[in-house]
Amino acid sequence: MTSSSRALSIAFSPCPNDTFVFHAWASGLVAGAVPPEVTFADIDVTNGQAERGELDILKISYAQLPWVLDEYALLPTGGALGRGCGPLVLVGPDASPEPAALRGRTVAVPSERSTAYLLFRLWAAEAVPGGLGDIVVMPFHEIMPAVRDGKVDAGLVIHEARFTYQNYGLRCLADMGEAWESATGLPIPLGAIIARRALGAERLAALTDTIRASVRAAWAEPALSRDYVMSHAQEMDPSVADRHIALYVNEFTEDLGEAGYAAIRALLTRAAAAGLTPPVSDDLLAFPA
Repeated sequence: MTSSSRALSIAFSPCPNDTFVFHAWASGLVAGAVPPEVTFADIDVTNGQAERGELDILKISYAQLPWVLDEYALLPTGGALGRGCGPLVLVGPDASPEPAALRGRTVAVPSERSTAYLLFRLWAAEAVPGGLGDIVVMPFHEIMPAVRDGKVDAGLVIHEARFTYQNYGLRCLADMGEAWESATGLPIPLGAIIARRALGAERLAALTDTIRASVRAAWAEPALSRDYVMSHAQEMDPSVADRHIALYVNEFTEDLGEAGYAAIRALLTRAAAAGLTPPVSDDLLAFPA
């Protein structure tokens, strides 16, 4: 399905939703598509790789888009949007149940360019009068232990932490997804797939077809991706991996559609108005013709 025999370089996370989406393409199961050269990396790493222009295709945070859209195009497939799947703010069992108690507190986040952090800052601007304390960036799988052990006062978590935080004795102070959906009625834009504009419109279209075919192949025969998914999952129970995939791989993964693009525009418009990101024009968000 691609117009060149050169293998493209791609980076995405080892999380089940990403490995599920890209398994068929990476394993040579998409007819006519050359398998990509895959790098697995945490979202904070891929955000930086995108800003430095290091790879052909990357899974990044939607919050990172304003800094990379001159060089990369947003693809309408393969990403992560949804409902009921937003980041959570976690605290210890003895912490105050009031969001305002986060004033001046130290919060661990997975990336200052993550969509989770952007949603968190938009929420905190209203929910935490007086402002937060220090923000500490750490890999997402280290955040819950840090909150549990008292190294930070609260943690902003993503991915499968939604299903496992109780195992650490933690409590959910606020759900960023619920706050976003209540305010906008739109799905939550989390992770975007981007590709170099220099590939050209024809090849970007073929690449989109390839990724969409990989998504559909995963849905058609999920057992084929099982070993690939679990070999990269970080000490994850298979049932948690299944719930993770079911939540984050959905209709918006196959195609952003009108609601998906509306959610992205709403996020970036609100972020720019709050001074958290540079403004982004609609023509940069549009798929190259």
